Amino acid sequence: MKKKDVIFIMGLSILMGVIWIVGELVMGLWIAVIPKAHIFWFVLIVCLTIGISVWHSLIEDESDLQDPKRVKYERKKKKHKK
Repeated sequence: MKKKDVIFIMGLSILMGVIWIVGELVMGLWIAVIPKAHIFWFVLIVCLTIGISVWHSLIEDESDLQDPKRVKYERKKKKHKK
């Protein structure tokens, strides 16, 4: 796993945690809901987090498909043309 994938997963987890807390506060303070709604809210947040994480892992990263030496050569070539 790459560093940017770990950072994405950690950021996603923190974001979803904040969304879950805000939802719990809204349901607890302003909206009267049945007690099972809190469980459904938790399950929804967990499923969304897992779904987004899996979707992100399935996306092909274009930088992996390029040869690093070739990319470095192309950058040097562009630099010397200027």
